Amino acid sequence: MVQEGKIVLFPFPNTDQTRGKLRPALVLCQCPSQYDDWLICMISSQLTQYMADLDEIIDEGDDDFDASGLKRTSLVRVTRLAVVSSSIFLGSTGEISKTRLARIKQKLAAWILT
Repeated sequence: MVQEGKIVLFPFPNTDQTRGKLRPALVLCQCPSQYDDWLICMISSQLTQYMADLDEIIDEGDDDFDASGLKRTSLVRVTRLAVVSSSIFLGSTGEISKTRLARIKQKLAAWILT
């Protein structure tokens, strides 16, 4: 079942719309429509892409790391967004804490409002 805060597996497209590789993505929220579409953001293990005050690092020592199902410290890339149907998710690894999800949504909103 898809829900906010879940980490799903998805072939995240590249910005030039070519097919990307299968990677984890964070489910942010369901889109308000009759369809089962969800706003997601990419998760990457490439920490060098970190943007302070915007992205979120999920570290192996964090309380919700084990529940996330991630294999290593990873970066939630808040600016890498997609809207997709839940029917194309290829599974789930876990979920993040509600506190972390709220913080990520706040960062996203602040970025959009600047």
